[in-house]
Amino acid sequence: MSAPIDMRANLAGAQLPSPILTASGCAAAGRELDRFFDITEIGAVVTKSIMLEPRSGRATPRMAETPAGMLNSIGLQGPGVEDFIAKDLTWLRDRGARTVVSIAGGSVNEFGELAARLRHEEGISAIEVNISCPNVANRGQVFACDPMSASSVIHAVRRNTSTLTPIFAKLSPDVTDIADIAGACVAAGADGLSMINTTLGMVIDTTTLRPALAGITGGLSGPAIRPMAVRCVWQVRQALPDIPILGMGGIATGLDALQFLLAGANAVSVGTAVFNDPSAPIRIQRELAAALADRGFESVADAISYAHREQE
Repeated sequence: MSAPIDMRANLAGAQLPSPILTASGCAAAGRELDRFFDITEIGAVVTKSIMLEPRSGRATPRMAETPAGMLNSIGLQGPGVEDFIAKDLTWLRDRGARTVVSIAGGSVNEFGELAARLRHEEGISAIEVNISCPNVANRGQVFACDPMSASSVIHAVRRNTSTLTPIFAKLSPDVTDIADIAGACVAAGADGLSMINTTLGMVIDTTTLRPALAGITGGLSGPAIRPMAVRCVWQVRQALPDIPILGMGGIATGLDALQFLLAGANAVSVGTAVFNDPSAPIRIQRELAAALADRGFESVADAISYAHREQE
């Protein structure tokens, strides 16, 4: 019998037993998924993006199915950071789950305040900075679409976060050069990069003859964006050979996850797949281990960036 695969993952110093994480926004803080599998068995739970104050989100309808995924226009609905700490973070800590907290804000100062509020909370493995939300101080421009705006947010978060807690900038694919944005984030203090966030899409209801979403446009996720996500990981890995990458975008099987590792991701997040299969993260973890073994890899680390190597 062959030796078991070493599934450990390292995300900028955060030691995880598995490279499989959840994706922000798809499972709240993990309570729902914990009914289907033990969330302590995967790498970590990435929480829904939290903001300083409670937020009701956008008007309904705010979700629409697409042929290979879904559109969402939730609008960062949530209870605010104080409620999150008192309930969700406390539950995750008591449950023994590793936690990556996703934060979002409408201004650079709000990101900084959020980071400061979380600075002394225990049980946080990393901070994922959702810079794909609009900058209300700059006519609604998305932070992640401009190097200066992105770096300003990351600098504010880094300044207000313990040096022992890695921060990951979550990048948008809706840019001309994602490696340029990635470089700006790293220069500003990001320890790693999460990619990709959803890409902007739209559906028109041919019965009502109007947009299907109340917010008109929404974020497209699911298998439809996987080739785009793999391309983004590949390009950033080539530009930044040593930066930790958390890859995501349409991962539904272990082989999907393997593609991201081969392209340069150190770990992956599973999101939209849980709407169809709540046990997807643990299933994909098992499938990935089998896929690695079938291809002669002894560990997750051995597969990272393997596709970049020259053929022997």
